[in-house]
Amino acid sequence: MKVYEGNISGRESKFAIVVARFNEFITSKLLSGALDALKRHETPEENISVVWVPGAFEIPSVAKKLASTGKFDAIICLGAVIRGATTHYDYVCNEVSKGVAAVALQSGVPTIFGVVTTENIQQAIERAGTKSGNKGFDAAIAAMEMANLSKALVTVGEPERKKRGRKKKVQAPAPAEVVS
Repeated sequence: MKVYEGNISGRESKFAIVVARFNEFITSKLLSGALDALKRHETPEENISVVWVPGAFEIPSVAKKLASTGKFDAIICLGAVIRGATTHYDYVCNEVSKGVAAVALQSGVPTIFGVVTTENIQQAIERAGTKSGNKGFDAAIAAMEMANLSKALVTVGEPERKKRGRKKKVQAPAPAEVVS
């Protein structure tokens, strides 16, 4: 049995971080957490690109564009959606989560959902570095692991494919002699 896992190292990977500016008092802390995790795990600063977008709803389209460049081993998506008095929260949460998942599935580039979705500001603050840890840090850890796992999975089954890929040359039978 073979077991595949990604290690938590950013040493040889490139990361894009897409951050929503809306609720910046939360998202800036998520970004700090993500950068802290990447740096602690040896990601060179020049291998990190940060892209700011207006709000969480814009995250998937920019993540898709970044994934299509082929320059990044993983994309980290950070935002904060806090419930208000209207149904807007539900629409944004649903579309952002579906959009980020679609980017990952369509591009094959690990695209990590680090968008906190909370009932109130207090919960958002807790998830940005107080009681509940920092979800930006957690998202960066997941990005490193998935980037390395994706690299490892490229070679899954390679020896078998090579063996199956080689075809024996079969010599065609000599044409039959025609006797009249």
